[in-house]
Amino acid sequence: MRTDELFLEADAALRSVIDRIDPADLSKQAPQEWTSTPDPTFRDIVFAHAYDEAWVPGVLAGKSIADGDEYRNADLLGDDPIASYDRLNDTATAAVREDNAATTFRFQYGDYSAEEGFAHLATYRAFQAWLIAKHLGITFHMSPELIAGLNENVVPHADEWRQFGVFPPGIEPLADADDETRLLCTLGFWIP
Repeated sequence: MRTDELFLEADAALRSVIDRIDPADLSKQAPQEWTSTPDPTFRDIVFAHAYDEAWVPGVLAGKSIADGDEYRNADLLGDDPIASYDRLNDTATAAVREDNAATTFRFQYGDYSAEEGFAHLATYRAFQAWLIAKHLGITFHMSPELIAGLNENVVPHADEWRQFGVFPPGIEPLADADDETRLLCTLGFWIP
């Protein structure tokens, strides 16, 4: 699977979870380790994803935060956080589908080829989808395509990325574990 396709799969998975967040849950406390925001709520987590979506067209155009950050202090969520996120997600999806990405993605933590950059973006979305769903009790399973794409494009880098703090230590899956559980265990995200 090409990594731009992986991004679209992961982005759709995250949206499917965010779209099912009960608005009342937006004020619930979110895990502190998910963000640098003090005492985060799930609204803060949705804001972080809206912010990330807002940046996708710029990243694809070769821009970076060093060029200016018009989104950090913007009201990206308004009165309807889920619908606002969806609009930004639509724009990001359209930008990726234009298939006109810069050859280098300039992230805050370094410059990467578009191929690797899409894998980074997909990784963040896929595992946040699973974690948010798990934490809020939303029924969610990664699609077989998403699992296959992550196994192809992310798992080979797991040990390297683990050294940078991207993944926690791996977990030994049970012998009868399904493909999703094996992936989550390999990358250290499995929560019973």
